[in-house]
Amino acid sequence: MIYADYNGSAPLCREVIDFLKERLETGPYSNPNANHHLGQKTLMGMENARSICAKAVGALPKNIIFNSGSTEGISQVFYSLLHNNKDSGRDQIFISGIEHSAVIKCARHYEEDEGYQVQVIPTRPNGQCDIEALAALLEKNVGRVAMVAVMAANNETGVVQPFKEIGALCQTEGASFVCDTTQFIGKTEFNFKESNIDFAFAAGHKVGAMTGAGFILAKDHNLLRPLIIGGGQEKNLRGGTQNYIGFEAIAVAMDTFTKKKEKIAKLQEKREEFERKLKEKFPVVIMGADAPRLGGTTFISYPGISGQAIQQELEEHDIYVTTSSACCDNLATISKVLEAMGVTDEIGRGAVRISLGTCSPDDAYEKIYNALEKAYSKLGK
Repeated sequence: MIYADYNGSAPLCREVIDFLKERLETGPYSNPNANHHLGQKTLMGMENARSICAKAVGALPKNIIFNSGSTEGISQVFYSLLHNNKDSGRDQIFISGIEHSAVIKCARHYEEDEGYQVQVIPTRPNGQCDIEALAALLEKNVGRVAMVAVMAANNETGVVQPFKEIGALCQTEGASFVCDTTQFIGKTEFNFKESNIDFAFAAGHKVGAMTGAGFILAKDHNLLRPLIIGGGQEKNLRGGTQNYIGFEAIAVAMDTFTKKKEKIAKLQEKREEFERKLKEKFPVVIMGADAPRLGGTTFISYPGISGQAIQQELEEHDIYVTTSSACCDNLATISKVLEAMGVTDEIGRGAVRISLGTCSPDDAYEKIYNALEKAYSKLGK
């Protein structure tokens, strides 16, 4: 079996599995907020996890607020920056046209319920945010922009955005830069201190840990307000007894990634060879081919052949891919990301996303190529 949907949810990495087997057997189990020995030991384990995660992403432990994952983090940051804050005169929200639905729906909520105005930053045909258009929008709306939300890497195309440059523009204008790094962290090197980002996000299930655990990276956590009121956990920013084993598992996954960084380049080399062979044999289109991309992501289309048909053919060979992001995989229309890039329906309807990671088998691309070659040959007749 070849699992090629890492961008949807990565399987547990071997190191996390081994950690959980021992951790669940030996403990400790306790409320990390208790003042007895087991509680303090559990808290120390969680704080050690915070330090490991911080080191892996070029941040300080105080920058990390543990939570359930990126969707919660995005909601909390939007709430913190925008709720009852429009009187400041900053009533504009800028988002890119390729954002995850967690960002899009938050922005539309504050537009519809709180009176903010949402402006969509154009996307270039290569899948990158048009930074010149963003600069013009910022210049036109001086003193009015509350926040700019542009992701670090797109979950469908894998295209990496110029987030450092975007952050620098936001600093000049005084707007908060919210960057969805869910697909970026744990797939390539990232340094929060050097990123020019105010708020970033990570989810355990994207990095080889478990679902239901993640964290916010906050340059200044004093700007955050709690969504969940409780007992004062996470610097009074997220109430409720912490998912300490989930957070420890993220730390194991992040530490494993740090130790395997050399595999990123190898994964990209294999992806480039895989794409070259396909382009030589078939009239395929690779989305974002002219832009920097994550090492293990290929969003590919054979115009005129249904992406869902390709997906089904690959499943016959025990290979699992998707036709877009998980949030719109069952829709008949092309994804909003491809629409923003100006991709035609004929190409968009044929797209399948192949996403691997540093824990994927060494022969994964070879097996996917062989199965895809058969599928294209069969369906292209």
